Amino acid sequence: MSPAKREEIIVREAVRFFAEFGFEGQTRELAKRLNITQPLLYRYFETKDALVERVYQEVFLRRWNPFWEELISDRTKPLRERLVAFYRDYSQMILTYEWVRLFMFSGLKGLDFNTRYLELLRKRIFDSLVSELRHEFRAPTTAELPVTEMEIEAVWSLHAAIFYLGVRKFIYNLPVADLGAIVEMKVRSFVDGASVVIGKPDQPMPG
Repeated sequence: MSPAKREEIIVREAVRFFAEFGFEGQTRELAKRLNITQPLLYRYFETKDALVERVYQEVFLRRWNPFWEELISDRTKPLRERLVAFYRDYSQMILTYEWVRLFMFSGLKGLDFNTRYLELLRKRIFDSLVSELRHEFRAPTTAELPVTEMEIEAVWSLHAAIFYLGVRKFIYNLPVADLGAIVEMKVRSFVDGASVVIGKPDQPMPG
């Protein structure tokens, strides 16, 4: 077996292993599942941290589709249609056993996967989404009024609701009947209610 092929197999099995057991899983157990010795495993990845980093690259970054950013900003199509298309494709990509469980285990372990990924999401998606919502509602542009914390919270509410579908399925082992239809419902409900905060300056909470 070529070194490149063996490395690919190690990474693929590591993704499944850590998704099942969390990042407390021992590399000697992973080596057993691979039918190789632990020293051979460390010839490909010098430390467990190096292997975990490769898992992050494989699961979280390689699945990122740059086309999503273009899709959200394409004003030749209605906003609802764009957001439904984006979140349907995005949910198909991330709402998998490996992605959801690794994301949750990362947070519990205190790794920086979550912070790094969410910063990417905020930079690439959230600000663009707010900009498109403002255009839809004829609100001030982000150049005229910087993106507010309440607007970001509104986008989080949609994103978290969709991510929770994966938690429900892969953490709680509860069924999710028709993912595409549920995602479309959540997106349309979000857009219909978003005008409450989109393009409005942050206001202090009552009380």
